[in-house]
Amino acid sequence: MDTSATPAAPRPLARLRGLRKNYHLGEVQVPALRGIDLDITAGGFTVIAGPSGSGKSTLLHVLGCIDRPDAGQVEIDGITPRELNDDQLSAFRARRIGFVFQNFNLLPVLNALENVEYPMRLLERDGTRRRQRARELLAAVGLQGMETRRPNQLSGGQRQRVAIARALANAPGLVLADEPTANLDRQTGADIIALMRRIQRETGASFVFSSHDPALIQAADVLVRIADGQIVPPLTPPAAPSVPTAQEEIRHESV
Repeated sequence: MDTSATPAAPRPLARLRGLRKNYHLGEVQVPALRGIDLDITAGGFTVIAGPSGSGKSTLLHVLGCIDRPDAGQVEIDGITPRELNDDQLSAFRARRIGFVFQNFNLLPVLNALENVEYPMRLLERDGTRRRQRARELLAAVGLQGMETRRPNQLSGGQRQRVAIARALANAPGLVLADEPTANLDRQTGADIIALMRRIQRETGASFVFSSHDPALIQAADVLVRIADGQIVPPLTPPAAPSVPTAQEEIRHESV
């Protein structure tokens, strides 16, 4: 008799159920999400891929508690954000979620060290400890020695590295990146993908991206395709990864 245990499926860090979101353009209601069901695996490297206007950025914003859905439920690490008040939600985001934006969103009056330190102010009162962690994070993304440079003194790739370090400031379990390679040249984009992949493996954090960059799609463990606000099967198989990955297609019927 075989008594060996069946390996448990990876636990979802986040569960999204029945998400709907509409935007209003004048008197016209535009659906952005149409009944999204999705699990985000803990420790995964997930890419939400789709053309412009498909709803991928909206989905990322709802997952990151930046935006609220009109209907449906978001659960992250066992917590339902809609049950939190504004102060609790701000603290939850600061502690649990890191963000990397397409346009970097660095504060121009702060240098690289200060930009990375900034998100820690809500959770860590000791300035010496904040600055030490910020230095360590900048070194981890290859920017040691550039701590005092302001964003306008950095290249696009360097600014994105600062943004990645800032996203990791409070050691979140979930890191969200909206089109992180869109404003970078191909080689710089490849370097940023490799950096985020390395950090994900070292920290065990879950990384979730919105993107239509083929190189980022190839690096994914999990590929989610979205069109017209719905998760759909891919029209064509994804390209083979450039590095060995356990790529998994999430295939849902249109809702």
